[in-house]
Amino acid sequence: MADFDEQGVQIQNEITEDVTNKKCPNCGATVVFDPESGGMLCEFCGYKAELPKPESDNAIVELDFESATQTASFEWGAQKKSVVCKQCGAETIYDALETAAVCPFCGSTSVMPAASSDSMAPGAVCPFAVSKEKAGERFTSWIKGKIFTPSKAKKSARPESFQGVYLPYWTYDAQTTSNFSARAGYDRRVKRGDTYVTETTWRPVSGVYQEFIDDETVMASKRNENSVVKKCEPFDFSKLIPYSPQVVAGFIAERYSIGLKEGWGIAQESIKKQLRSHMDQYIRRNWRCDRVDSLRFSTLYSNITYKYILVPVWISSFKYNEKVYQFVVNGQTGKVGGHAPVSVWRVLAAIALGILLIVLINSLMH
Repeated sequence: MADFDEQGVQIQNEITEDVTNKKCPNCGATVVFDPESGGMLCEFCGYKAELPKPESDNAIVELDFESATQTASFEWGAQKKSVVCKQCGAETIYDALETAAVCPFCGSTSVMPAASSDSMAPGAVCPFAVSKEKAGERFTSWIKGKIFTPSKAKKSARPESFQGVYLPYWTYDAQTTSNFSARAGYDRRVKRGDTYVTETTWRPVSGVYQEFIDDETVMASKRNENSVVKKCEPFDFSKLIPYSPQVVAGFIAERYSIGLKEGWGIAQESIKKQLRSHMDQYIRRNWRCDRVDSLRFSTLYSNITYKYILVPVWISSFKYNEKVYQFVVNGQTGKVGGHAPVSVWRVLAAIALGILLIVLINSLMH
């Protein structure tokens, strides 16, 4: 069982002292994970330390879905605390020694300790590969390219305000077996009067289709599920490493708000679309038909496994005309996502200029 402090913040029983303290042996400052070197770095005196390579028996494994719904690990490997934003409701996980004064998602200062609840520990992490400085450069280049964004808004969006955040994702593997029925169509060109038309002959087909689904991903955050984070995807899951407290040191980790079962339901909807497309191709190939119609199928899922992983993003937000705009940079690839304010006057000016150019071109042609 976990212990709790007086404020109701969950404290893990087993605490790795070296990880929790993360003190520089030279100056005593906090040591954090460095995306560029892949090791630990003291940002004050420049001290660096390499992280040990994962042992072979510490590899990333797929966990059984059915067993996980009954038992779950809540040990993150270091003392943690949870903080919730009263403005937008985002719940984030911090090292116990770190303080949270500003919400990384909306910029609000209305943050408070969250109510304690058990939380599954991540099994793997996609570590940051893009530094804060490089993320700022990518973002600055991106915002400069938004010609309809007001200059005042561009000045308000400061790349130095980026915060590194690990977002929660579920990935699912499953063997699928689908019984299907459909109509296979065969086209032929026939002459009708003076023109040729296409006629299709249909025949019923049915069968069994099997496919192994590998790493179907679901963002485990309700507040970020349809946000600008989607615009900076994808993430390279081949770069996953086993979770360790050192890798997330110095960064924030958002607590998952979409549970394992709910995530599997979302994954199934995406898997069904994938299976429908692949079955269409399968029927065309095996029955050598030109088109497929009335495809119906039911799917049995077996050997379902999952991973709970953290992926890196740099997040920033600013307020312009009483509206909050959020921007993200993929912590692996540097891809930028976000919504920039649009000036109506700039859009109208562009339209007017376009009309003027058309008029000038037409006058020159005539």
